Amino acid sequence: MRRKNNKNKYDIIVIGGGHAGIEAAMVASRSLFSIAMITSSRHSIGRMSCNPAIGGSAKGQLVREIDAMGGVMGTIADLTAIHCRMLNLSKGPAVWGQRTQNDREWYSELAQNLMSDQKNLDIIEDEVVEIGVEDNVLSSDELKIKSITTRLGQTIFCNILIICAGTFLGGLLHTGNESMPGGRFGEKAINNLTENLNSYGIQNGRLKTGTPPRIDINSINFNDIELQNGDINPQPFSFRSDTVVNYQIPMFLTHTNEKTHTILRSGFSESPLFTGKIKGIGPRYCPSIEDKVERFKDRERHQIFIEPEGYNTNVVYVNGFSTSLPKEIQVKGLKSIIGLEKSRVLRYGYAIEYDFFSPSQLHLSLESKIIDGVFFAGQINGTSGYEEAAAQGLIAGINAVLKLNGKEPIILKRSEAYIGVLIDDLINKDTNEPYRMFTSNAEYRLLLRQDNADRRLMPTGYKIGLINKSTYDRLMKKEKLIKEGLEHFRSTNINENRLNTYLAEKGTGSVNQSMRVATVLQRPEGKINDLLMLGYFNHDPFIKNLNLLEDEKMVREVLEQIEIEIKYEGYILRQEADVKYFEKQESANIPIDFDYRKIKSLSSEGKQKLLKIKPRSIGQASRISGVTPADVSVLLVHLKV
Repeated sequence: MRRKNNKNKYDIIVIGGGHAGIEAAMVASRSLFSIAMITSSRHSIGRMSCNPAIGGSAKGQLVREIDAMGGVMGTIADLTAIHCRMLNLSKGPAVWGQRTQNDREWYSELAQNLMSDQKNLDIIEDEVVEIGVEDNVLSSDELKIKSITTRLGQTIFCNILIICAGTFLGGLLHTGNESMPGGRFGEKAINNLTENLNSYGIQNGRLKTGTPPRIDINSINFNDIELQNGDINPQPFSFRSDTVVNYQIPMFLTHTNEKTHTILRSGFSESPLFTGKIKGIGPRYCPSIEDKVERFKDRERHQIFIEPEGYNTNVVYVNGFSTSLPKEIQVKGLKSIIGLEKSRVLRYGYAIEYDFFSPSQLHLSLESKIIDGVFFAGQINGTSGYEEAAAQGLIAGINAVLKLNGKEPIILKRSEAYIGVLIDDLINKDTNEPYRMFTSNAEYRLLLRQDNADRRLMPTGYKIGLINKSTYDRLMKKEKLIKEGLEHFRSTNINENRLNTYLAEKGTGSVNQSMRVATVLQRPEGKINDLLMLGYFNHDPFIKNLNLLEDEKMVREVLEQIEIEIKYEGYILRQEADVKYFEKQESANIPIDFDYRKIKSLSSEGKQKLLKIKPRSIGQASRISGVTPADVSVLLVHLKV
């Protein structure tokens, strides 16, 4: 039986033990304030509801940024990784993204242990059904958080509340014609908090996501499907991890076929997705298998990734087969796929509808515009994915502590971080479907690479006390070496005879004079590691000094940064010029109390959106859906910018 909590007051309360809640609670508990996490069960903390995987294209960048700011997702992912791959290596470094398949139970267990061992943090097993507010003495049109009330009848007072409830608010699970309340498989939904928040003027909508069936690994014919090995020398997410030491296991690939599609179509009449039973909109870029079959009728097949969920389990995740079709259709469909003819379903796929709250109701700090001291983070802000949730939880936790300390919030710009792009998009663009981060969302993605997240964000993490001095000092040493290396390679020549030998080995034309090392590296075939292996740097003073370092990881990082900065120098300089223009727009501030209603020449929609979002700069105003370039010009005139 659950016992009531003995405390009735905390500085910060976090609702939810998912990836957003973990980051929010962990970062907040590293302050001197008292923190509580409220979750239905401590054993559900860190649970990977869908695919037990972290990272990927753009998502890997988010994980690296979370780590550079002092978050924990990257560390847990490194410790529990069972399969690692750096994606998009055939393309430029702007789109490289680390992805790990993780041991599901181990990941959750480590997260729980981390939380349990954290000083200043209490975990309360209960459910929040209501929040209490009071009039804000600092603002006549704003309320202020006062307390929460739980299912067990506790009233706990707080100064800050961070809501990270994931898919649990009004959660409804669908499989065929069967529907039942739930936040995810085997866990209850929360059905009172949405109405309570509505009563204070906070508006919600409905979204949908889904998950595929899980099958028994012993029922798969691996001889008929494609083997996918991980990287030989996997790169860790965390800048504080030297390497990934776990034994790497393979994943596998197969495909649907026309027979599969015919079987799936036979169940469309009972699919809640097509019968109208599901009202919420699902993620466009992670659709269910029935949605893919319907939308892409000309496709003869779709990829199905077979992904074991851990070292000591027979459970396999069927990636690419997310579905809410009837159970018997799921079974028939799976058995029509090569390698899965004898598959045994351990758990059926389902769709889940849930409440979310439009993030346009938040400041860029993720604090509510309606209730002072209430922050929203994670899937309830309309995002999909563990990484997007964790990034928001980190920022909400940081800004909650800064608020209690009377300091200005951390607002990362679009030019500084994918986290900045994520939050800026959420606040300024309409949430019509679950938001997923892509590299194409970031206009300065060549500057926001996964490899330089520490250089971009670790100084901020250090400034606010989340990065320790030894880690920061290492970064400063690395920066010094990068600068020295860039200067050295831009002023050091390679003799034309030695260079022509190298170029001949690469199958390219010869040169008739010596060439700067930097110029060689700017050529498509120019690689520092190739030059190292072929002995062209045997007597180079910079390389000699670098090799004296005991930190082999730093050596690799320094050389990688030098090569990228030299090879893409022209593109980087162009983006840096674009950033300067962007920052000029961002520095054109708009007063928080600016009255857009007095400007008659603004478009009706533009005026409505500006009043709703209350942008803090001309740059932010220009990115709001419905605000036209003409509206921005009008604002510039009235603000005399």
